[in-house]
Amino acid sequence: MKWRFITALMSVTLLVLLVQDIPLGFYLQSVEHDRIITSLERDAFILAGRSEQALETETVTDDVELITAAKDYRDAGGARVVIVDHNGTAVVISDDDQVDLGTSYLNRPEIQEALSGQISTGHRFSTTLNQELLYVTVPILSGTEVLGAVRLTYPDQVVTTTVNNQLSLLSIVALIAVLLAGIVGYIVAGTITRRIRLLQEATESLAAGDLSSRADERAGTSELRSLSASFNDMAERLESLIAQQRTFAADASHQLRTPLTALRLRLERASELLESDPAGAATRLAAAEAEADRLNNLIEGLLLLSRTEASHVRREVIDLSGVGRGRVEHWAALAQEAGVTLRYEGPAEASVIAVPNAAEQIIDNYIDNALAVSADGARLTIRIVPSGSQTTVHVLDEGPGLSPEECVRAFDRFWRANSDRHGSGLGLAIVAQLARASGGHAGLSPRPEGGLDAFATFDTARN
Repeated sequence: MKWRFITALMSVTLLVLLVQDIPLGFYLQSVEHDRIITSLERDAFILAGRSEQALETETVTDDVELITAAKDYRDAGGARVVIVDHNGTAVVISDDDQVDLGTSYLNRPEIQEALSGQISTGHRFSTTLNQELLYVTVPILSGTEVLGAVRLTYPDQVVTTTVNNQLSLLSIVALIAVLLAGIVGYIVAGTITRRIRLLQEATESLAAGDLSSRADERAGTSELRSLSASFNDMAERLESLIAQQRTFAADASHQLRTPLTALRLRLERASELLESDPAGAATRLAAAEAEADRLNNLIEGLLLLSRTEASHVRREVIDLSGVGRGRVEHWAALAQEAGVTLRYEGPAEASVIAVPNAAEQIIDNYIDNALAVSADGARLTIRIVPSGSQTTVHVLDEGPGLSPEECVRAFDRFWRANSDRHGSGLGLAIVAQLARASGGHAGLSPRPEGGLDAFATFDTARN
């Protein structure tokens, strides 16, 4: 991954530089060409001004200063100077051998154009020099009369060489930019791959059985930090699930051993008494049946607790007031048989967010426990209290109550206030788990007037 990233970064950098430098090269060539043309036109007009008087007096061939100026211009810039009279005959040439002096240049198109009073610029191939030339030809004027022309020729290769030198500098800059991109890519890729490698090591450690393995969420890019946070959430969830499974297995093995042993003893005793004491055998079998029911309730409670811990159920909006009134109607007949007055207090509607059926099971557990300890003539109240961002359901009884320490321990698995009470000791543990799954919490609190306040909070649903 590292080298692919570096190669991709360098390739993109090189592509950007090529897209930028190729048009820039053509632009530089055009600019250099225009610069030289402008410079030649300026110099040509300067020489034309100096040639005007000599051509008027027809002493141009004897004008040493003009001839020297033409040669100096040639030596300084490399341009060839030719000055012709109105007949197109060369009267001044910057060549040292002066071979072309007196030669007619009238057959040159640029000379003809200049003698007609126009400025001529362009390229042409010189068969004499066997190279491409850049030329500028300007007329020598005296008022409106054309006395001659000045032609400056410049090797086109000079323009190409100048542009190539500039392109070479651009190429060096581009190469440095590509190398810098590679270095930056190596550093960035090394940082990214190092974080990924650490995350891979944490994953392999977790796969090998180390449930405490975690990734560092504080370093790396935002994407890697988010990935590390997701990995840690997964690891914590996995550790929690495995811990729950171990706890479930330990609880199940510990709690099922006693009722299974009791069931076996009662069945063995009933078998022994079956012929000698049928009535005693029937009693033992009835006790065994009751023990089997207790065992079934215990298993159902363990399975329900396991499901509520292991699953992520989507929460939904429910009417807690409607649930409260519904549970009062459901338990009314049983409460009446026990001599307990069951009533509802609260608003007509209270929308909360909770796991489906969680509120019903929580209230049912609280009512079941309260009815088991309520005396004849007692009152049992289901009260819904909205309060800002949370809404609380209270189940208020008038039973013997619990101490503050017992109220805390009551939600532990298999804990019961009195060992002679029926039940598996899982009801309140299930209540606490359902409340947590719904985003709230459950608790018990002694009432000042006696009895218990069994409550559970839920997040209030926004309208």
